[in-house]
Amino acid sequence: MHDTFNHAHAEPRVVLGIDPGIAIVGYAVIIAQGNTLKMQICDVITTPAGIPLAQRLQIIYTCLGEVIKAHHPQEAAMEELFFAKNARTAMTVGHARGVAMLALANHDLAIAEYTPKQVKLAVTGYGAAGKEQVGEMVRILLGLTSIPKPDDAADAAAIAICHLNTAQYTYHFSNL
Repeated sequence: MHDTFNHAHAEPRVVLGIDPGIAIVGYAVIIAQGNTLKMQICDVITTPAGIPLAQRLQIIYTCLGEVIKAHHPQEAAMEELFFAKNARTAMTVGHARGVAMLALANHDLAIAEYTPKQVKLAVTGYGAAGKEQVGEMVRILLGLTSIPKPDDAADAAAIAICHLNTAQYTYHFSNL
């Protein structure tokens, strides 16, 4: 049977991974060329605690727009909101997710969402992996000398890697 999707000669895929939050938003742009993953950027957006929520959301929206314009991702992936013990925290993270989604949608990027367990499973092979295990696998998969810091940045890279791996197999199997 002839495989019509040749990974070795495929066009590069550029994915923006986002770990949403109100104080810190992790983001990473990962490029996949065949079986090789390369990090273009991995960093965080921070918002000051003492300013109104609307201004914090505006900072997130503006900064994500700048990241998109500078790095030209073709796809985006974001962590799904998990149920936090604190409803107020869940609400503010939900606001940050909404603003991030709006920034992505306004730049015509398709958005995939993954649960923390899906991300851990895709990156480490274990759905209950700890942050250190996820960070170490991100380091290994991207050929880095150290784990991206802070954790939010490493998590964003893991989300992008999850999307690249998951979408690759979804595409491959759905087109056999």
